Amino acid sequence: MTKYIKEKDIKDDIIFEIADAIKNGKIIVFKTDTVYGMGTNAYDYEACKKVYEIKKRPENKPLCVLISDLSMLNKMVDFIHPIEKKLMDTFWPGPLTIKFRKKKNVLPDIISAGDEFVRVRLLQDGLAYHLIKTAGVPIVAPSANLSGNPTGINIERIFNELNHKVDYILDSGNVTHDTTSTIIEIVNNKVNIIREGKITREEIAKVVTFIN
Repeated sequence: MTKYIKEKDIKDDIIFEIADAIKNGKIIVFKTDTVYGMGTNAYDYEACKKVYEIKKRPENKPLCVLISDLSMLNKMVDFIHPIEKKLMDTFWPGPLTIKFRKKKNVLPDIISAGDEFVRVRLLQDGLAYHLIKTAGVPIVAPSANLSGNPTGINIERIFNELNHKVDYILDSGNVTHDTTSTIIEIVNNKVNIIREGKITREEIAKVVTFIN
């Protein structure tokens, strides 16, 4: 049974309830700083596997991880490249997802599609930020839609697709655009843009010289 809650009705007690649900591997649909995401505890293998199953997402497609502060990043990654640090200082918090080399035996391999990296974005405010901060764990958050369907921006479509499949749907109204975060990686000391989104190539090029 999916619990449906409008954002205006989410008070502190509901935040604590949902944050506890996230820690315990429940699946939550909520608006991020870009589009709606389908989130759960990034440390919980079974919960992350369930996200793939609900979305019918191929397991060779990695999940992005959202964090509320840099201490969460430090628990997940061993090394921050100077170019990554420069981009973090410029664009974080914000819609830039950075592909870091992850620590071993911290996150389940399923979220990185079996490779040695984790894709991370830092949030600053909003409902998603408060949920992560209260839960105290990073969350995976792919778009709230079935794979192949339109990106999760329309709450009615999201409800029709995911009702009875997830544990909570948090309604913050429709999103006016479907622009997702930009995803980058550092390869041979150069920035490679995996997916251009809210942050453009031109904006990145103003910060770092080396860009593919």
